[in-house]
Amino acid sequence: MTKKKIAVLFGGQSSEHIVSCMSAANVVDLIDKEQYDLILIGITEDGHWLKTESVEDIRSDAWRKSKTEAVISPDATKKCIVFTVNGAVSQTDIDVVFPVLHGPNGEDGTIQGLLELAQIPYVGCGVLASAVSMDKLYTKIIVDDLGIRQADYVPVMVWKMKKDMDAVIKQVEDKFSYPVFIKPSNAGSSRGVSKAENREELIAGLEEASRHDRKILVEEMIYGHEIECAVFGGGEKPVLSSGVGEILPAADFYDFEAKYFNEDSRTVVNPELPGDSTRQVKKAAEKIFNAVDGYGLARVDFFVTNDGEVIFNEINTMPGFTAISMYPMLWEAEGVSKENLISRLIEAAFER
Repeated sequence: MTKKKIAVLFGGQSSEHIVSCMSAANVVDLIDKEQYDLILIGITEDGHWLKTESVEDIRSDAWRKSKTEAVISPDATKKCIVFTVNGAVSQTDIDVVFPVLHGPNGEDGTIQGLLELAQIPYVGCGVLASAVSMDKLYTKIIVDDLGIRQADYVPVMVWKMKKDMDAVIKQVEDKFSYPVFIKPSNAGSSRGVSKAENREELIAGLEEASRHDRKILVEEMIYGHEIECAVFGGGEKPVLSSGVGEILPAADFYDFEAKYFNEDSRTVVNPELPGDSTRQVKKAAEKIFNAVDGYGLARVDFFVTNDGEVIFNEINTMPGFTAISMYPMLWEAEGVSKENLISRLIEAAFER
């Protein structure tokens, strides 16, 4: 059997760079080496593409010292990666790409657009789904039309905040009581997210979020269980949803540090939830995934209140594959091994 060549992209120009490296190392371990020859490409935080020799180099960070530059050609007649080392240029054909990239400049339709131009199959959602799901403001606009309850919000443009902070504060305080949450519209892994208990913390939170995006959301505080649901499918295949998982953050909320570096944070698969909220979460996750034209995979996040109300939070079109990530954990609980899950995601790329 002739092996196919799969390129795994990781790193990237986003605040989730380190999470992408962690995810990619696990994905590489899980890819069936009898079916695929791997080409590993790391993207530095300043956008330099480098060929990486091994998964060990990803874990040790040695990949950043690579002397071999790598570029995916947008030429659809080539379907190749071009390598340059010490002025010598070579190329290799590529069959499929697994873009294990989180956040802007990777999960937001940009890489997907490059791969569409090159006509190379790739794992995950397409340009539209990636773009609108990455942007929390536009996701909310779509979900508003579905009749699914979500956290109320005030959109804040950074230019307006810089021009008249008092007007922004008044808009927020006229709509909400404290506490509120402040989120960059385009960011993941809770980068730039903060909770404000008063006006001073609101201003600080807006300034922090503005370092990550030019659009910001200020949301009402929701008290409830933090719930995640994994989905798979799209296109001609029916969308399947997993059971649900609950986040038990070690911090006041599930921020970046609590997610990846606080060992006291825990996740619980298939927790007991009030009423039929588990069924409602699964149904809403599938509906939202279809509404954004999702394909392949996504993780859809909700709150479930103590009286069983289901409230949509956000959708993530390239969920993490770190050791503590919920997406593979939820499918494993459904009897789908991590190795099988990765194989099915790659197969779905070819099917599209």
